[in-house]
Amino acid sequence: MTEAGAQDAAAQPSTCRGCLSQLPAALLVCPACHRLVHADTLRQLAADAEKATATGDASAALAHWRRALELLPPESNQSRQIGSKVAELSRSVGDDAAAAVESGPKPGSFWARLLAPLGALGLVLWKLKFVVVLVASKLKLLLAGLFKLPTLLSILVSFGVYWTAWGWRFAAGLLATMYVHEIGHVAALKRLGIRATAPMFVPGLGAFVRMEQYPADAHEDAQVGLAGPIWGLGAALVTWAAWLATGAPFWGAITHTTAWLNLFNLLPVWQLDGGRGMRALSRPERVAIAVAFVVAWVATHDGLLLLLTIAAAFRAFAGAPGPGDRRICVQFLVLVGALAALSAIRLPELTR
Repeated sequence: MTEAGAQDAAAQPSTCRGCLSQLPAALLVCPACHRLVHADTLRQLAADAEKATATGDASAALAHWRRALELLPPESNQSRQIGSKVAELSRSVGDDAAAAVESGPKPGSFWARLLAPLGALGLVLWKLKFVVVLVASKLKLLLAGLFKLPTLLSILVSFGVYWTAWGWRFAAGLLATMYVHEIGHVAALKRLGIRATAPMFVPGLGAFVRMEQYPADAHEDAQVGLAGPIWGLGAALVTWAAWLATGAPFWGAITHTTAWLNLFNLLPVWQLDGGRGMRALSRPERVAIAVAFVVAWVATHDGLLLLLTIAAAFRAFAGAPGPGDRRICVQFLVLVGALAALSAIRLPELTR
């Protein structure tokens, strides 16, 4: 059964297969015989998840197990067992391309024999090969989002508003980098098997992706939260390179604005990306983030960084810390430094 089929089965009133009682859709357990209402769907989801695991598709397996959790009473043993499977799979899900880049070609393989005589250059070429594959896979995801009609219409509306204010070139460039930021969230959600809507744009307020399921823990939430600024930083670096190559003022303006907006999203409060990233960090890691904001503020004298510093310092010592996540902490630190540097680019005078 497809995921859509499972959703339809869960949404319709049903008859208990055990005692033939009529059941509304909201019930997960028959009150008469205590049978699981969606037992058949759950078996199918479990089979699909195991099949996906066997083929190495951890993201698909996660999607099936998360759907199964929605059809089980939270206090049940089955829910706890599947929750453990989700946590285990979530930890195992990584970027295969990045792992391949780190490991290099296996000894004795065709690529190892071909590149070995080139020494260090051969290793660089190997890494470049996987970077190209990684970028190609992400381009497919970027293009797929543009075929969603609500996303496309909201982009066109925002484009008209921004064009009126700042000209078509800046409007197009800014919306492209904002879109890349949102697709970063979508990519992380997809990798973790979490359902979400396509990006939607709101003129003057930015864009958002609405999750239809929620991360299982602080680590997942942090991964999803920081994925947007990470992709946004990549977009800012591309526009920065275009500015260096062409000297066109609008590229510099797009770079500055993109970096500033992604830096603002690192504000460690509420549902902003920085707030979600902070949830996974231990107290020492949170202090490190606050110190990074202080250094960035001293270096740039940007008022936004002062606000970020105050918020990060408060978050470092207020409330219970997270479990700690070294990878998220390093990503956060890199984002603070790189985005602060790019946002320090002087905003050029725009011409339409």
